Amino acid sequence: MANVKFKVQAGGTVKGRVRVPGDKSISHRSIMLGALAEGTTTVTGFLEGADALATLQAFRDMGVQIEGPENGNVTIHGVGLRGLKKPEKPMDMGNSGTSTRLLAGILAGQDFDCTLIGDASLSKRPMKRVTDPLALMGAQLETSEGGTLPMVIKGQGQPLKAIDYTLPMASAQVKSCVLLAGLFADGQTCATEPAPTRDHTERMLNGFGYQVNSEKLDNQRMKACLQGGGKLTACHIDVPSDISSAAFFMAAAAIAKDSDLVIEHVGMNPTRIGVIEILKLMGADITLENPHEVGGEPVADVHIRYAPLKGIEIPEELVALAIDEFPVLFVVAASAEGKTVLTGAEELRVKESDRIQVMADALQAVGIDAQPTSDGMIINGGKQSKQNAVIESHHDHRISMAMTVAGLFASDEIVIDDCANVNTSFPIFVDLMNQVGLQVEVISE
Repeated sequence: MANVKFKVQAGGTVKGRVRVPGDKSISHRSIMLGALAEGTTTVTGFLEGADALATLQAFRDMGVQIEGPENGNVTIHGVGLRGLKKPEKPMDMGNSGTSTRLLAGILAGQDFDCTLIGDASLSKRPMKRVTDPLALMGAQLETSEGGTLPMVIKGQGQPLKAIDYTLPMASAQVKSCVLLAGLFADGQTCATEPAPTRDHTERMLNGFGYQVNSEKLDNQRMKACLQGGGKLTACHIDVPSDISSAAFFMAAAAIAKDSDLVIEHVGMNPTRIGVIEILKLMGADITLENPHEVGGEPVADVHIRYAPLKGIEIPEELVALAIDEFPVLFVVAASAEGKTVLTGAEELRVKESDRIQVMADALQAVGIDAQPTSDGMIINGGKQSKQNAVIESHHDHRISMAMTVAGLFASDEIVIDDCANVNTSFPIFVDLMNQVGLQVEVISE
């Protein structure tokens, strides 16, 4: 893969209206559940990035007929819970942790053997968190010695065993893996998490007519349960814009003077709006306009105007609700007045990169006082920008995009290395950023 660099000019103001691509989490799940449903499922607003396309290809490899994607439209001819076929070769998940961990749950209940592989970055990410509960359900799985890909999943002659599983960490991927395996289990499968995480799997299963019961327990804990052996009925899914992609534009308008931006049709799932809550606590001027619901998911236009921001201690109950947005929230904290402290976010160390260390290094490179801790970061905001900063993104798309936004408060241009993976989650990122007022040049070497 050619090395792609972003060259970002310093300064700028962010104005206009913009619509970012469809939600990645919902795009993945629309393919998975549409394939397992009976009947024909239609999807609009599907995210045509490499991650969601890896999920789509996996189900094609297992014999599911899928038309598209064309302009975000996909048609999936479902084969039912028992209709998947053995793929001819290992299925390549690329860079997608969501594809891998959710598919593991579905594949654990099939009667054929298959192997999941991924790129160098994905092959370092921990998979024991899904293989452990699946083994408790009677699945037979093998990973490499370190609990990483490749993962071999052996076919089952009988249904999985239902379990009542308590997650050791708040992870929507692990919860979803257990619930999807529960579709193929005898009896009721439950997943209890220590703090709420995104609930797209539960909402979408209900949308396909498959009942999931969710309840709040004490101390922030959440429990979701479903009965095995039912059926999913095809439906239509309109994928809202991805709040994680919108977050880069929210952050840009929040930190650049005189900015006034509207981001249209953004998914407002209550388990995903941590980024908005945190920005508001810092003093951001954000209003939600035109709220409505699309296929069980709340949606609104996000209107954000520049306002002076202050550093805060980020409440731990918001951490799981903003886990993917922290790279760009660190950039916002760097431009705010005073100290911002994040704790309880050790999960950031096992994302596509160690996002705590990599973002601390990146902010230090532009002259910001950023101190990594074992489970978060301490950032002393304010402009202490260095000249000609070169940022290492470590092939992590969210680092590349977050540091693009940092150009708005830099005193000189920033060059960001290894940005090819932005294509994974947000293919039109640079075009949209230039449209709203940044100056970003893409250099391929």
